[in-house]
Amino acid sequence: MLRVIVAPDKFRGSLTAAEAARAIARGVSAAAPASRVDVAPMADGGEGTVDALVAATGGTFHDVDVTGPLGSPVRARFGLLGDGTTAAIEMAAASGLALVPFAQRDPSRTTTRGTGELVLAAVASGARRIILGIGGSATNDGGAGFAQALGYRLLDREGRELPPGGGALAALDRVDPAGRDPRLDGVSIEVACDVDNPLCGPRGASAVYGPQKGADAAMVQALDRNLSRLADVVARDLGRSVRDLPGAGAAGGLGGGLVAFAGGRLEPGIDLVIRAVNLAERLRGADLCVTGEGAIDASSAFGKTAVGVARLARELGCPTIALAGAIAPGGEAVLAEGVSAMFSLCNRPMGLDEAVAHAGELLERAAGQAVRCFLAGRNHPARTR
Repeated sequence: MLRVIVAPDKFRGSLTAAEAARAIARGVSAAAPASRVDVAPMADGGEGTVDALVAATGGTFHDVDVTGPLGSPVRARFGLLGDGTTAAIEMAAASGLALVPFAQRDPSRTTTRGTGELVLAAVASGARRIILGIGGSATNDGGAGFAQALGYRLLDREGRELPPGGGALAALDRVDPAGRDPRLDGVSIEVACDVDNPLCGPRGASAVYGPQKGADAAMVQALDRNLSRLADVVARDLGRSVRDLPGAGAAGGLGGGLVAFAGGRLEPGIDLVIRAVNLAERLRGADLCVTGEGAIDASSAFGKTAVGVARLARELGCPTIALAGAIAPGGEAVLAEGVSAMFSLCNRPMGLDEAVAHAGELLERAAGQAVRCFLAGRNHPARTR
């Protein structure tokens, strides 16, 4: 019996990872009716991670009201995975740039408090391990709002609590951890972080990411000074050095804040997801892995989902076929990273709108054809004379 693991990422703008996995599974089953198909939707720690992890583990969604990036309440979702003790969170759900109208984008005011509130809600639901994706932030507060949500007090020289936003950190005098929520004791926080920017400086959070969040040149300089101040105070009061930590500058410094205030561990997102869905064990002994994502191009070889899956499958002796909406020049680089073959969904000339509209059926058909090719090679191996 053919044993196939189906582990795609989302096809952005058309299919979620779970929808893509179901379409591929239908194609596999049509081509090999006696096969055993194990569906494991994947993600890289960014958008769609919560949906993929909940789908892959049979978990549940939970919606809560939290503080949005501008201080107004927003409805945010986290996932509790099938084990009942692991939660998946995307900070963008509570503190994301998409929640801020373009005219109101101001990283000196936006806060990560809602992300902290989302973490506490997950802990209250029974989570002892949290996988936290930090892409798409609207913030530049170094995780100050996150810390305040957890019970830390960020105080000025007069002992007053700082208002929200990275701009307020100019007045930071000390951090008081006495009010930290004790429910966090023993909770591990694993942070999906795929950048290595430090907290401060020319490659830091403010300089690199501040302008896309609404910061002009003067604000970038002020925010960078403020994050430097935060790093100094955290090192003195909490004994944690995050200034030069690779990845500390992610999400406006939330990467560093998660390490400083919650003992977070920064890791590549695909590695976190692979562990969360127990992909290695599921791949062990499989005959074929089918993965996929919206596009395969030159950048795909640098750790995107399809390659992350393929590398692991190769280690376990399982060939991998990758399906994509488009295969761009340079995409052949994935063939050196564990992908055995790749196929485009588009079986004839068509526009993007048509491809998106029919993505499910195109993916199903492509999966079927890919499996038929695999079976043909398996049943009729090349012979040498």
